This record gives sequence, C-alpha cells and structure tokens, in this order.
Amino acid sequence: QVQLVESGGGLVQPGGSLRLSCAASRSIRSYKGMGWYRQAPGGQRELVARFTSGGRDIYTDAVKGRFTISSDIAKNTVYLQMNSLKPEDTAVYYCNADPTFTYWPNPGVYWGQGTQVTVSS
Repeated sequence: QVQLVESGGGLVQPGGSLRLSCAASRSIRSYKGMGWYRQAPGGQRELVARFTSGGRDIYTDAVKGRFTISSDIAKNTVYLQMNSLKPEDTAVYYCNADPTFTYWPNPGVYWGQGTQVTVSS
C-alpha cells in the first residue's frame, strides 16, 4: 500500500502562487501513476494534472499554462506549482497514486488527506 501526505496549501491572494507537495510513504518507482485532483465545496472531485505513460502531462483546461506538475523520485515526492491563482481555484487538493497505471483515465485507489487552497482577497 501507498500512503500519501499533501502539504503546501494555504490562503493566497488572486494572482499569487503556491507549491503543493505530495510525499509518498515508499518509493513511487515511477511518476506515471501520480496526479493531482481537487474538489471545491459542493463540487465533484476533478482532475487537475497527471503524468501519463505517453510522456505528455495532462492538465484540465482550467489550469493549462498556470499549473505545472513535477516530481523528485529520489525524494518520493510529487509537486504542483500553481501560478496566477484565481478564486475559482479554491478547493481541497488531493494527491492520487495508481502505482501500476491500472485505472487510467480514472484515478488510482490511493489518496492523500487533502490540503486546502483558498484564493481570496
């Protein structure tokens, strides 16, 4: 099993930046099954960004050009750099893992506890 812990959320003004981190309990071996999802109050959990086996990262249209997913495999950590934040980015952000890349395009079975991101003036 994989345990995931997110951090880096907080309150930021519109136009600001945050970097989220997702630390895994053991080596993730490959970043291909890792991704970020978010859920706004009253909304459904949606894909934000995810690595793919094809070598091109996937981003939801709402964050393209503003968010970047990256990884440091040696540190068992995946990041989400969020720039030019908007109020509509306000949500709980979750790290997700599908170690065997089994469930694509659906999320894997491992989730972090979530970290709150609030964009407000």
